[in-house]
Formats: sequence, C-alpha cells, structure tokens
Amino acid sequence: MKHRSAAVPLSLLAAAVVVYASLYPFEGWRWPLGTWWSFLISPWPRYWTGFDLAFNLVGYMPLGFLLCFATVRTGASPFGGWWLAVVLGSALSMLLELLQNFLPSRVPSNVDWALNAAGAALGALLAVVVFRFGGATRWQSWRDRWFVAHSGGGLTLLLLWPLALLFPLPVPLGVGQVADRLRVLITEWVAGTPAQTWLASWFAHDALATPLAAATEFGVVLIGQLLPCLVLYAISAPGWRRVVLTSGAASLGLATTTLSTALNFGPEHGLTWLTPLTLTAWGAGTLLALLLCWISSRAAAALGLVAATALVVWINQAPPDPYFAQSLAAWEQGRFVQFHGAAQWVGWLWPYAAMLHLWVMAVGRFKP
Repeated sequence: MKHRSAAVPLSLLAAAVVVYASLYPFEGWRWPLGTWWSFLISPWPRYWTGFDLAFNLVGYMPLGFLLCFATVRTGASPFGGWWLAVVLGSALSMLLELLQNFLPSRVPSNVDWALNAAGAALGALLAVVVFRFGGATRWQSWRDRWFVAHSGGGLTLLLLWPLALLFPLPVPLGVGQVADRLRVLITEWVAGTPAQTWLASWFAHDALATPLAAATEFGVVLIGQLLPCLVLYAISAPGWRRVVLTSGAASLGLATTTLSTALNFGPEHGLTWLTPLTLTAWGAGTLLALLLCWISSRAAAALGLVAATALVVWINQAPPDPYFAQSLAAWEQGRFVQFHGAAQWVGWLWPYAAMLHLWVMAVGRFKP
C-alpha cells in the first residue's frame, strides 16, 4: 500500500483512552475482598442512569470501528476484521472490569462489560458497512491525491488537534503547558531531600511570574494556528490543495476553541475568547499559513519544528490564572471527568508529538 493506515495508531490511542477512562483516578489500589469474577453473576444494579449506559456503549464504538478498519486495511476480510474487533474490545473491557476490583473508587459491572462489548461490535459493524459500500476505496483515492506517501502519523496528529483544544487552555490555541504539572511532580520527588528548600524558593519565585506580555500572547495564538497548518504542509504537496486544507484548519481552530469556551464557561460566553488581540493573531496565523502554501514539505517540517519550539517555550511562561483554575476544577469534578483526562493528556503532549513527527519529516531519514 502506498499509505500506512492512520487507523493503526488511532486504534492504539482509542484503547489508551478507554484504559484511562476505566481506571481513573489510578489511586488507592488494594487487594479485593471478594472474588474477582463475582460481578459477572451480579443482578442488575440498583442505581444507574441513561448517561452511564450510553457512555459505556458509545465509548467503545470508536475502538471497534478503528480495530476493524485497521485489520481490514492489513489484508483481512471485513468479516474477519469484525470478529477480531469484537474479541479484542470485549477482552479489553473484561480485563479493565477485573482491574476495577483493585480500585475502591470504581465498581466492576457485568452491565458495563456487556455494553462495552456491544459498542465494539456496533463500531466494527459500521466499519464493515463502510467497506461494503466502497467508503475505504474512496478515502484511499482521495488520500492519494491530497497527501504524500506514509502520511498516517501527520493525519493522526491533525485528528487529535481538536481534542487537544477542548481541554481548558491558559491562552487560546496554546497547547503544551506542562510546567505547572512538572513543578508539582518535582516537588513531590525531592520532598525530604536537601534540594527541597532550594526548589521551594525557586518555584515560589516562578509562581509570581507576571502575566504574558501582549506580544507573547499574540505569538502564542498565531503559532497555535500556524503549527497544524505546517503539519499539514509536511504531508502534502505544494499547491492549491493546501489553501483548502488551511481554510479547514483555520475554521476548525475557530470552532473548537469556541466550543471549548462554551463548555468551560457556558454557551453564552462561547465567543468571549475572540478579543481584538486573539482574533487578529488567529487571522495573522491563517494568513501566514496561506503565504507559505508553496514551500516544500521538508521546509514546512523544519519551519514547523521551530514554531512548535517557540510555542512550548512561550506557553510554559504563562502564569496560573484564577479563571483557568476554576475551569479545571469544574472539569475534574464534572460528569465528563474521564473525557477531561483524555483531553488533558492530548493537550499536554500534542505539540511535543508534533515536534517529533516534524523532526522525522525534516531530516528525511525515516518515513512517518
């Protein structure tokens, strides 16, 4: 095949999200009091909600779809791909339900397992329908025209970018802020050591950092919109198609950031992030991307590597924000706590994964 299927890394990511959502918050591990498998013969739970049932069913559908799609793309029949997706999805769900016996905050359930297995089966069935009606062939034909060979890694990054933007960000489009979390981890690691006093004074001084200058905030928003466009350019040939792709990326960045603001602060505040500064920076990032439509893929990768480095340096200088902290607290206590965790990790790691991908594309020694 000319292209590696993006369904392979995406299925692995979907499995990682399922594991995270099933075992969160990963605290309080202890040996179970009863037998591990007693939940399999338990009666229907007394307390349940329609949201929980729908979440357990729908949560496994992407995994089933991607597993089946990836299997068929490697040469298996659609029916064989469906069976493998159902078996793997059911086995993963059973393993996670068993592990929930060791977590006091989680309750294993045969209903959850059945719904997870059904979700994987429905997702895989949807993939079979896509193959039967030629959807995969049309996708492959479109991908051959629009993207270079072996573009699966870049496409995976681009599909994850909107998820990264849904996590509350200190600056619009400013993904990759890990400094505060690393500060907490390092403080815990050095507790009780001679380095504790020195690090405590250094971190206290760092916590009093002044707000980002207007020029720095402008740069974060500009590069936050430019970077996914450069990832696109690294996997596409120069030409008019990049104009279409850039327009789509700009619209997606605008729409997803608006959705994130609405989720965090209420629908009536969805557009409050569009201040004169951020709107100008978003437009400048889009315009700059359009001006770069004709550069080579390797040049785009090299420029994207520089842009990603600048983004993570600037965004990690952003100080704690009280409204940002309030929004995080709402996500952590809310109904979508598992989704919050997945979006949080993607928001943290996306620019660093982009840097690795762009470096590989720039040096040209390996295929992404």
